[in-house]
Amino acid sequence: MNHDGSPPAKAFHTTRWTLVARARQGEGEPARAALEELCAAYWYPLYAYLRRKGNSPDEAADFVQGFFAALIEKGYVAQADPERGRFRGFLMVALRHFASKERARERALKRGGGVAKLSLDFEDGERRYSLEPAGRDDPEAFFERRWALTLLDRALERLATSQRAGAPAKAERFEALRPYLAGRGAVPYREVGEPLGMSETAVKVAIHRLRGRYRDILREEIAQTVEDPALTDDETRRLMAAVRR
Repeated sequence: MNHDGSPPAKAFHTTRWTLVARARQGEGEPARAALEELCAAYWYPLYAYLRRKGNSPDEAADFVQGFFAALIEKGYVAQADPERGRFRGFLMVALRHFASKERARERALKRGGGVAKLSLDFEDGERRYSLEPAGRDDPEAFFERRWALTLLDRALERLATSQRAGAPAKAERFEALRPYLAGRGAVPYREVGEPLGMSETAVKVAIHRLRGRYRDILREEIAQTVEDPALTDDETRRLMAAVRR
């Protein structure tokens, strides 16, 4: 049980480096499943990075699709080195190297070598990218910010899943208090609590506990992307700084 009385949210019991190690096998369902999980988690920050570098939507989609396939098919995944510490750094550098070698559109369309394409909604990705602030961030800083926001979203979804798994009243309470996790709640606590049968003090306590659980889950997500747990605090600071920028 968590300190807020809820069952623990489902967590990955392996780091991203462990998934990479599985993907290095290159064949069979375990490797494919590892690649699918990596791709589902991190494709959009890479797509947005390529778009910020000036690639067209089609080019960015082709490069991301081909890159994840190449992690296994062409042995790119063997370049992953946990000693480098941060998984996001490996992905960005490897993608940049891949794109530079696959720049010609004809080659981008032909690559794949029989490997089934991964199920990615690039149309939705482009819609999301169109909502990104124009700004003047260089692509690398933009990638870091989007990476951080992706981890925040994943942590929030894990928290939401754990809350929705309980009694209907618990799920209803979470949805009412959810805006306050990011400091966006504008309705006074007393008014929020009335339809929930909660006092103002009870609402404050519930929000405090949800925020604590949210921080714990986010830390777990970040810890999965560094090989050495000692890097977790530093990585958290860097990513939160990227969000603030």
